[in-house]
Amino acid sequence: MAETKLSISGLCKSFGGLTVLDDIDLTVAPGEFVSLVGPSGCGKTTFLRIIAGLEPCEQGDIRIDGQRVTRPGVDRGFVFQADSLLPWRTVLGNALIGLEVNGARNNETRRRTRSILHLVGLGGFENYYPRQLSGGMRQRVNLARALAVNPEVLLMDEPFSALDAQTREIMQTELVRIWSNGRKTVLFITHQIDEAVYLSDRVVVFSRRPGRINEIVKVELPRPRPLSIKRTPEFVAYVDRVWKQIEDDVRESVLGESAAASARVD
Repeated sequence: MAETKLSISGLCKSFGGLTVLDDIDLTVAPGEFVSLVGPSGCGKTTFLRIIAGLEPCEQGDIRIDGQRVTRPGVDRGFVFQADSLLPWRTVLGNALIGLEVNGARNNETRRRTRSILHLVGLGGFENYYPRQLSGGMRQRVNLARALAVNPEVLLMDEPFSALDAQTREIMQTELVRIWSNGRKTVLFITHQIDEAVYLSDRVVVFSRRPGRINEIVKVELPRPRPLSIKRTPEFVAYVDRVWKQIEDDVRESVLGESAAASARVD
């Protein structure tokens, strides 16, 4: 097995005269779960979109299994913040969309997609429509759709941000269960530091814009991790360590936005 699944080197990105990402270097091992945290506007989503091939970069190199990434591909699955399900399609129909776009829908991939729906806890709901599902169930369909194309790397952009606190915690445990079953390589964006620590092998801490990597925190907590681990001193210490890395940047970011809003009102 290769020691590196995903490698990023010298990645830079600007929009007009605004530098969003500046000289990002990161390597991710096969089957590793890595979370990205940082203040709003630090370029985390842009970073993920560049890896997905949805956004170009001015400078840098991205490779999966040694192959350079220049466009979208079936080796990457993307789970967005919003589930974006098509209301006229069933759960199974929505989960099959990626395969249809790639011309890979057939009896075998349909059977495999049904198995994935069972894996994400939606067995028996194949013929339901989005309007009949809870928010957590809709995000499970979103995840199943990304997994159905059997990607090498799974990119997740705050997929639980719209869920209530209780559902979010259950979805965290379910995601860990699903990840443990297939061991996909995962990059996961979140604003919740405890979520990042709970899910991850490593937490990558981004600075305020222009986004740079301030620190990479290795989470050496045993797996499997029950939710009760969040109440342990070891877990709290990791959360405090990450928060101390971004506290000043978050404060400056929030105060800067408030000042800008006041200036517009004045």
